[in-house]
Amino acid sequence: MTSVRTISSRDNPLLARVRRLAQDGNAYRRVGQVWLEGDHLCAALRARGRPAAQALVAASAWEQSGALHELAGWAQAVAVVDDALFAAASGLESPAKIGFLIDAPAGGTVQPEAHGVVLDRVQDAGNVGSILRSAAALGATQVLALKGTASLWSPKVLRAGMGAHFALNLVEGLDEAALEALAVPLVATLPHAGATLREAVLPPRCAWVLGHEGQGVSPALQSRCTLAVRIPQPGGEESLNVAAAAAICLYESAARVAQ
Repeated sequence: MTSVRTISSRDNPLLARVRRLAQDGNAYRRVGQVWLEGDHLCAALRARGRPAAQALVAASAWEQSGALHELAGWAQAVAVVDDALFAAASGLESPAKIGFLIDAPAGGTVQPEAHGVVLDRVQDAGNVGSILRSAAALGATQVLALKGTASLWSPKVLRAGMGAHFALNLVEGLDEAALEALAVPLVATLPHAGATLREAVLPPRCAWVLGHEGQGVSPALQSRCTLAVRIPQPGGEESLNVAAAAAICLYESAARVAQ
């Protein structure tokens, strides 16, 4: 049965831990826990059957005994927090009224046969989260993040991912050498590649390589790729946002498989 307690002090150690996790994108690596704020992320965790060690719920939501009250019961323990204290700990401009603490994922293992994405120093948290969301929606099962990529479990990436984290095998902090474990081909998107995405013969499963927002895919990683394609841009822009490019490529892969 879920245990319930009340927190009324700003100095409570649990609340201090949540503040740290909400405000520091890399704190989960040191603390060993991840803060999921908002009912959407908490519900996504529950939908995937993932455990939550601790729920924090604003007192006003708990007293209403509605959907958030029921959602909080998924966690092993519940802390009911004064609304003002919850808002002070939040990392959001409009604070949610519920959040889960979960154990930070252990270092993952590369799945050699998985269809997915390789992130090469993609630094914007919003882009990274959007790519994870597209990957989960369009049939990819793995995202591998090379060193220099935004922290996958940071609050900003989590919010942009909208629950996609719990549908994917995520491995971060990798060196390029770790990609040797992949049995699927690497496919890069390059602005000057000869073949367009529509013309190219795509493998049914691959690892789409997406590069740094300004520098693109590193030359060393390009040399590892079996195939390079470009996305036609008849509007004349120099380049696409990396998250938009990821969605287009993942959709094309999914469409080919469906044919």
